[in-house]
Amino acid sequence: MNDTLGSALKKLRLSGLIESLEVRLQEAASHHLTHAEFLELILQDELVVRSDRLLQRRVKAAGFRELKTLDDFDWSFNPSIKKKPIFDLATGRFLKERRDVLWLGPPGTGKSHLVQALGYQVVKAGFMVLYRSIFDVVRDFLHDEAVGQEDKILSHYLKPDLLIIDDMGMKQLPKRSAEYLFEIVMRRYETRSTMMTSNRPLEDWGKLLGDVPSATAILDRFLHHAEIIQITGKSYRLRNQGRSPRDLEEEAKPNGSALPSAKSKPATPEGGASGSK
Repeated sequence: MNDTLGSALKKLRLSGLIESLEVRLQEAASHHLTHAEFLELILQDELVVRSDRLLQRRVKAAGFRELKTLDDFDWSFNPSIKKKPIFDLATGRFLKERRDVLWLGPPGTGKSHLVQALGYQVVKAGFMVLYRSIFDVVRDFLHDEAVGQEDKILSHYLKPDLLIIDDMGMKQLPKRSAEYLFEIVMRRYETRSTMMTSNRPLEDWGKLLGDVPSATAILDRFLHHAEIIQITGKSYRLRNQGRSPRDLEEEAKPNGSALPSAKSKPATPEGGASGSK
């Protein structure tokens, strides 16, 4: 590639084309590609690079605590979690229908993993997502209210196709939290989808928010078009509690096989356990 061509491509911001042009020129020569075929290849390279960068920007803007996927989720740990409704949500159809989703269940049962994985899935489908814990939401509003920018932060929460508010119910929230949450839910009602997780039952929200009437108003709107997913079971994070280091070491070995202990009986010459048939 000569300097003039390289400079022109940089001015046009065709960085994807720059990266692949030398290879594509050699390919065109060796395969006797037509001008149209060559042009199609290099433009496709540019589109792929732009698509990847757009995805990276949207993932960064979403603010996920961790980048999770549905493939990473350990479905075997808690068989009570049904895959079908979750993979239905992964299609993004609920966003087009302006439906909301509420996840209920004790800590550690996979709610945060699943909502972030679903958020990432719909980002890949082209939707805008914002992930925040309820504590982040309150801090954002308190900060911007203190500097007189309430409208700016509210716009930030109203813009995304999907707003995910995590960790509701971890502890009681500061004063005015109910006002901020009500404003978000009311303004997004039937216009954008919101997904929330809660470790506490709905009847506790009045106490958590310190404002029973506002909590009632929030739930009245939020639950109107919401799908509720109830998760039960033990905490995944505490799954190894009470187990010895040796148990964990043996489980980590390939195929779950354990080395015979010094007291174990020797195998018969045929390879079966002693006394087995």
